[in-house]
Formats: sequence, structure tokens, C-alpha cells
Amino acid sequence: MNRTGLGLRVLTLAIATSVFAGCSFAPTYETPKTDVADTYKELGPWRNAAPSDQLERGDWWRDYHDATLDDLEAKVDAANPDLAVAVDRYDQARAYLAQTGSAQFPEVNSGGLATRNRQSDHRALRSASQPTYYGDNIVGASLGYELDLWGRVRNTIAAGEAATQAASADLASVRLSLHAELADDYIILRGLDAQEKLLVDTASAYAQALKLTQNRFEGGAASGLDVARAQNQLDNARAQTTDIRAQRALYEHAIASLAGESASKFSLPPNVVELPLPSTPVALPSTLLERRPDIAAAERRAAAANALIGVARAAFFPSISLTATGGYENTGGAGWLTAPNGFWSIGPRFSFALFDAGKRRAVSEQAQAAFNEAADRYRSTTLAAFRQVEDNLSQLQLLDEEARQEDAAVASAQNTLHLALDRYENGAVNYLDVVASQTAALQAQRTLLVLRDRQLRASVGLIRAVGGGWSTKDMPGADDAKLAVSETGIKKD
Repeated sequence: MNRTGLGLRVLTLAIATSVFAGCSFAPTYETPKTDVADTYKELGPWRNAAPSDQLERGDWWRDYHDATLDDLEAKVDAANPDLAVAVDRYDQARAYLAQTGSAQFPEVNSGGLATRNRQSDHRALRSASQPTYYGDNIVGASLGYELDLWGRVRNTIAAGEAATQAASADLASVRLSLHAELADDYIILRGLDAQEKLLVDTASAYAQALKLTQNRFEGGAASGLDVARAQNQLDNARAQTTDIRAQRALYEHAIASLAGESASKFSLPPNVVELPLPSTPVALPSTLLERRPDIAAAERRAAAANALIGVARAAFFPSISLTATGGYENTGGAGWLTAPNGFWSIGPRFSFALFDAGKRRAVSEQAQAAFNEAADRYRSTTLAAFRQVEDNLSQLQLLDEEARQEDAAVASAQNTLHLALDRYENGAVNYLDVVASQTAALQAQRTLLVLRDRQLRASVGLIRAVGGGWSTKDMPGADDAKLAVSETGIKKD
């Protein structure tokens, strides 16, 4: 074929390429529909967030104003192995995206060989002029480029981009979960410290009451039963103190693990602290879809699955590539790299499965089912997110009311105890009334401490439920496959 004929073929192929370049068989993607309310049902006294009134980006736990908690939370980013696993997964997704993106460009390979060969004397159609021994030396290069006429490559890259964004959101979700879990465990631990102090102080008061009862017994004003009851109260308070310490040890170990430290080397000295209840701004329900990293990850996986439908459908059409090969070959003579030894080949190549027993159709149906699954998971994740927000809003509202009621109960129980002790000292009642009053007072005080801890934990749950300070703007852009992991607050070499 002359050069004119070859040029016409190349021109024809270029025109066809330009015509089909924008062709894609992926369905037009739309975010799966979710029913979103105009406002939260359990908003109660909590206010909607104004546009400029959002949680501190990243370090939301600073709203609790506890330096120890701040130091522990910083260790999560630096040393938590579960967070490191999420970073590794994100790095894998970025690498896969770079891998799929390489298909947009030609692939160039080179190679060569230098062999010494012997032909069989009985080789079919061997002529007498052919040598028995000969050399074969080849050096060359080849180029291949797939014409993405049906969008297979573009949809593969789109799926990779969406998967990378999902991995980025997964990373943010893991980070938020770990920080929230540490804050929750820390609140429980400090709550146990407060209960331990209450029990120690109570045991001290019980010891004084026991001494009083023993003195009255020795003076004949009290019975041995009163002494036994006072001793029982003291022993029970000490046993409860030991139980609190046993619970505290478990949470101390959990905090050590979250901070990336060995539980055998980690310790937090007991300390009674008054953590403030932060005023968490709650944005409108419609913004929750943008502020929850797990929702964003589920939506991006639906987008990736949608793009893979296009990849599966492209298999119903021929795969067309441009190929070129060239180099030098000789059989051992002089002047290896000379024009007479040159060879080349250039032209299009296509392949098309004429019969596959329904394989491509099954792959396409599988891709459609995978998209349906991803869309349903997105809706499930969204519904769970709204439930978590409503749960914590209702907890904060009702626990606030319950705490006020329990405050009154504590005051009543303390007053009752003082009256019972006064009447016992005056011989108006027996020690059983004192025991009942002591038990009620201690129970009311412990209940109030537990309620305050539950309020703080509900505030952590609400912050976690609304996504902390994260938003979809934190995800890498579709064209940014090299986004620094530091945007999520995590640094890794």
C-alpha cells in the first residue's frame, strides 16, 4: 500500500475517533433519593446552626476545655493503628486511580533478543540453502493505544475517582469515630472518678456514723443490730468503691489503645473534673447529607457503581487499538542496526467476541445489581444518620429535664438523711431509718453523676452524628489524585 492510501486510512480512523470520543454507555448518574425532613423532630431547645456557626473544624473536642483530653486526642492522629489502616486504604485508592488514569495514554514497550539457533534437519519445507546454524538478533519497540470509543476507559477512571473520594470520606469517618470513642471513654472514666470520690467521702461519713453507733451501743442507747447495720453500710460503700475502680481500669485500658499506647505502660491519675456541656449547633437536616463522611462515602460508591455499568456495557462493542512496531533484525551478519535490517508495522487492531454464552450480559446485569446495592446502602446509611441525630437530640433534651429533677431529689435525700441522723442521736428512731436515708441519699447522688455523664456522652454522640466539623468540601476533587492526606488532619510519611 502506498503512503497516500495509508494516510487516508489514518484520516478516516481519526474522524471516526472524534465522532465516537464522547460516547459513553454509563447511565446518567443521579444521587439516590432520600426523604429529608424540613427540621428535626427532637430539636427541642436546641437551635439550628447559622451559616457561620459551625463546629470547630477537626478539633471539636476542644469545646470540652480539658487539656488532658486534648493531649489524648492528639495521640489518635499520631499513633492510632486503626487510623493508619484507613490512611493505607486511602493511599491504595489513590494509587488505583493513578493506575486507571494511565489508560488514557499510549503504552510504549521495548525489547530485544540475541540468540544462536540450530534448525532440525527434518524441518518441514526446509531448503538446502538454509543454514543449520544461524543467529537471530532483534531490537525494537512497540506502541499501543486503545481508542476509547465506547467510554470504557473514561468510565473506569470515573469509577476510580469516585472510589478515591469514598476512601477519603471513609478516612474522615474512621477519624471521627475514633476521636468520638476516645472522648466518650474519657467522659466515662472521669465520671467514674467522680463516683469514686463520692463513695470514698460517703464511706468516711459511714465510718463516723459507725463510731457514733458503737459509742451509743457501749452506752446502752443502741442495740447490736444498729452497730451491725452501720457496719454493713460501711462495708457496702467500700465494696462499691472497689467495683468502680475495676470499671475504671477497663476504660483506662481502652483509652490507651485508642491513643496508640500499651495498656501496660499507660495510666491516667484519678481526677474529678467538671466538663462543660458544649452548645452544639445543629444544621438543617438537608445539610446532614454533606456533613456526614459515611453518607458521602456511600454516595460516592453509588457513583462508582454507576460508572462501572458503562464499563460493562462497553464490552458489547469492539475494542479498537492503534498499534505500531518497529526495530532491527538480522541473522548474525554485519551491520545490525542498518536500514536493510529495519522492520516496522503500523495500523489499527480490533477484537470482538462473537459468542460468549451470555457472559457479557451477565456482567452487565451484575454491574446493575451492584449499583442497586450501593444505592440502597446509601439510603440505609442516610436513615441511620437521621436516627442517630434524633436519638442524641432527644437524649440531650430529656436528660436535661431529668437532671433538674434529680437535683431536687438529691436535695430532698440529703435533708432526709440529716433529719434521720438528728432523730437517731436523740433516740427518736432506730438505725434502720438512718440506713434507709443513707442509701437513698447515695443512690440519688450517684444517679445525678451518671445523668451528667450521659448528657456529656449524648453531646459527643450528637457531634459525631452531625459529622463533626467535616463537610463534602474536604473530599479530594475529581482531578486531584495526589491530594495530601494532611487535609484530613492526618500526617503520614
